[in-house]
Amino acid sequence: MGIITWIVFGLIAGVIAKFIMPGRDGGGFILTCVLGIVGAVVGGWLATMFGIGGSVTGFNLHSFLVAVVGALVVLLVFRLVRKSS
Repeated sequence: MGIITWIVFGLIAGVIAKFIMPGRDGGGFILTCVLGIVGAVVGGWLATMFGIGGSVTGFNLHSFLVAVVGALVVLLVFRLVRKSS
């Protein structure tokens, strides 16, 4: 159930991250969703590994915030890598 939760959170978090950090990334909505999913999974994994704020499980506000922050970080890294290429 955990990975499915992060995929759903990632879809939503990707759209929110794009809204918070707008720009021309190329790839459109699909790329935004994929980056959101990757960001949510990575953010959830790191938050769990480092024990940030307790348990990151299920559909709750803390888990959702972790997913959005993870999506923002992945979007920022994607832009930096793409810009330097």
